[in-house]
Parts: sequence; structure tokens; C-alpha cells
Amino acid sequence: MRFALPVAGAALVLLAGCGAPATGEQDGRLSVVTTSHPLEFVAAAVAGGRADVANTVTPGADSHDADLSTRQLADLVDADVVVHLSSMQPAVDAALSSRPPEHLVDAAAYADLDRDPHFWLDPTLMADLGDDVADEVTEVDPAGEQDYRAGAAALRQRMTDLDADYADALAPCRGAALVTSHEAFGYLADRYGLRQVGIAGIDPSVEPSPARVRDVLAVARENSVQTIYFEASANPAVAEKLATELGVRTAVLHPVERVDEGEDYLGLMRQNLAALRDGLTC
Repeated sequence: MRFALPVAGAALVLLAGCGAPATGEQDGRLSVVTTSHPLEFVAAAVAGGRADVANTVTPGADSHDADLSTRQLADLVDADVVVHLSSMQPAVDAALSSRPPEHLVDAAAYADLDRDPHFWLDPTLMADLGDDVADEVTEVDPAGEQDYRAGAAALRQRMTDLDADYADALAPCRGAALVTSHEAFGYLADRYGLRQVGIAGIDPSVEPSPARVRDVLAVARENSVQTIYFEASANPAVAEKLATELGVRTAVLHPVERVDEGEDYLGLMRQNLAALRDGLTC
């Protein structure tokens, strides 16, 4: 369920008069609020040693459908730093517009593919975002600059290692057709030289037309595709139907949006790499 924008506005009016201190103000640590799991991963890596990092998206929830509680709204507007991707979550955009934070890191600069927000599937962009977060938290807490720069550097090394693992494993697959249930993997495909072929477009709720399905079948046959990929949280029916018609298998690719308890960015990205290595025609 999407958070109703008028309610968000009313809640912010109420919150504006509360004056309750954020957690970071109470214990001397910074309060950093993020609005998706990938952003939380970056913020925690950079600032977690000196900041309380909270995510408005609970485990298992969809990042696109942010249902903000009054407590989450309070945390958002009282945070020392907010890390957000604008235009992905209208309710959060509305809340931040109603009461703009003094310190905001907007990751929209990295989401430059047409209508595709999933920039975090390119690890190098996650490293760049880490530098932006380090800049912003340092502005709020100059005494912690050394720690924040060290956190950003450590994150960059982890992302560099992950990027190298992807590049090495997928080098023989450059130019391969990556057939997915919908077009959520453009950044990954662009980074590693794959050709994303989405059965549906960027919006998984829109059913593909018969003409689109025929086109995807033709591309899959022409490129000897062995695997049709679908998202972990999506209905696999269309992907399975195409796979049956082609006589190939299906496998899961995770867009790292709806992240369950116990899962994290690095683990899911490595699962994706294993699925690609095993399923692409290279």
C-alpha cells in the first residue's frame, strides 16, 4: 500500500510541533536515514561506526511502495543526514519536499538510464555514492572525517573486488542476450557487456503484449538462450511459459529491492553472479 500523500502532509504538520530529538541527538551519534536497502548498505559502510543508520523500508517490503509510519516520518525529518533516491518513492519525495532536510544525499545523479532506478547493480556506482555520503556526513560531523573517509575507502575496495569478480566471470559472455522478466538489470548489463532483453518493460506490473512475447522468443532462439531470468519476488508465470516453449530453464536474478531479513547487498550480488555464470550462453 502506498502512503497517502495528504496523510503524509498532515503527519508532517503534527511532527513539526513535536520537537522530539532524533536518536543521534540523544546519544551523541549522528542519525542517518536511508530509503532503500542499497542506500542503507552504503550509509552503514561509510558512517556506521559513528552514526545510527535507519532504513524506512522494512525487511521484505518493496522499496517502491514506501508505507511510512509516523515514527518513520519523524526519523526522516529529524535525521542529521538523509540518503534517498528521488522519483522512486513518491511518498518519501512528498515528505522531503514538505520539510526539506538540511543534509540530503540524492542518488538520482547515478540513476541515468531511462526510468530505471537500479543503479546499484553496477558496483562502481555504489562506490561513488559512498564518497558522496562521506562528504555529507563529514560536513555535519567534521571530527569524524577520518573515519568516514576510511569507511568510504573500504567500501570502494569491496565494490572494486565485486566488480572485478563480475568482469572476470562474465568476460566470455560479452554480447550475450540476458532475457529477464522485466527490464530491471540495465546497469548490470551495460557494465558487463550484456544485452538485456526484457519480456516486460521497466514496470513489472504491465503485462507484455503478444507481439513483445513473439519478439523475445525470436531473440532467444536466435541467440541460443539457455535461461530465462525472473525476479525473486515476481510471479514467474510468464518466464516459465516462455522457458517451456523454448525448452530452456529459468533462474532467479535479484534486483536488490525487496530484501529479506538476513540478506544483504553483497550476498545477493554474488548470488546474481552465480546465476549469470551458470545460465548465460557464453
